Amino acid sequence: MDVVDVRIDPFPSQRELSDLWRATWEIDGVSDFQSILTRSLTHVGAYLGDRIIGFANMAWDGGIHGFLVDVCVHPEFRDHGIGQSMVEAALKVARKRGLQKVHVDFEPHLRDFYLSCGFKPTDAGVLTID
Repeated sequence: MDVVDVRIDPFPSQRELSDLWRATWEIDGVSDFQSILTRSLTHVGAYLGDRIIGFANMAWDGGIHGFLVDVCVHPEFRDHGIGQSMVEAALKVARKRGLQKVHVDFEPHLRDFYLSCGFKPTDAGVLTID
């Protein structure tokens, strides 16, 4: 595989992120990624040339807590450490920007991935609002 470039705050287009979401989760994603990205503490894109093949977003509370969301790698490029590289880059920025805690929610099949990135399991709750 060619060298993957991990970029901080790249602002990919709506089309690029929708295409990545469709390939990764088989959904189009949100209708306006730009409004989300402008409010994030940071976001990270993994690029192969000009093509975005991975993404991670660090939302935050405006203070010391961050929330890692939307971590994804295009299925064609998984299992090459791209996800871990993006998480490491996002955490590095989070430290520099003053975060003290980063939270992540994940499905059971992703547990080993997030533990390998340094996260520790905790009790948490989630509520789906219909």
